[in-house]
Amino acid sequence: MIDQAENLRKIIHGNNQFKNEVSKARSARVISITSGKGGVGKSNVAVNLAVQLRKIGKKVVIIDADFGLANIEVILGIVPQYTISDVMNGKKVITDVMTEGPLNIKFISGGSGVQDLIRLNESQLSYFIKNLYLLDKMADFILIDTGAGLTDPVLSFSRAADEIILVTTPEPTSITDAYALVKTLSIQNSKSIPNIKLLVNRVDDEEEGKEIYLKLKQVSKRFLGIEIEELGYIPYDRALVKSVKLQEPVSISFPKSEVSRAFEDVSNKIANIDSVDKTGSGFTSFVKRLMNIFNS
Repeated sequence: MIDQAENLRKIIHGNNQFKNEVSKARSARVISITSGKGGVGKSNVAVNLAVQLRKIGKKVVIIDADFGLANIEVILGIVPQYTISDVMNGKKVITDVMTEGPLNIKFISGGSGVQDLIRLNESQLSYFIKNLYLLDKMADFILIDTGAGLTDPVLSFSRAADEIILVTTPEPTSITDAYALVKTLSIQNSKSIPNIKLLVNRVDDEEEGKEIYLKLKQVSKRFLGIEIEELGYIPYDRALVKSVKLQEPVSISFPKSEVSRAFEDVSNKIANIDSVDKTGSGFTSFVKRLMNIFNS
């Protein structure tokens, strides 16, 4: 694993062609959408934020990094023919493994993910990185739907992203696990914590969401020295349940519903927030950070 990361650093830093390509590339906002536990609606958040961002003209790519599950596929009603693993092994280019979803949203299935990445040889790594650079030119936002919990892939993707949307619900276990995730990230990233924004899902009303946010904000600031930002609140709405059965994002099935309007508000807020560090944003920087994490 160390050898693979070292090879990648040489490829990234030692190739002038790559440097020229990076300097010309647009810098996509890379946002990791994660949670401390499963079952909080993280994948629905990813898909519906993508839909709402497209509605305001943003180009969006969703990467399903919840390896072993296919929640994004189910919500979109899409079965991709290829996965990002097909790019890793050199069989396909990145555009081949992009599945087109509603409103021209691009979706990439993660396949077996990190397990494949650490087995690549130098030439395979070079080919893979060249393909990933293309994403910066193709997207305004890259939303990474991670797995849930404190597993290595979840933590790695979260640490490498420009920003984190941390999804929780009012359930006590969900709140506790969300704090545990923040705490683990603070221990692993003592020098640099990604910007964390809290999104409280399935609230009865805004007051309940604000109460949860303030609790997490206070304990994170007091005990971890971390500032968590308030992103918003998504109400419990039967329209979302119906849309899941239809295998269609609620923002498309029921665009006037309360939950769709909430996703619209949150996406507008995201679109109006400047990236924290413009010099370090983009998918190319994400890949560099991710491989450095593998090597740590």
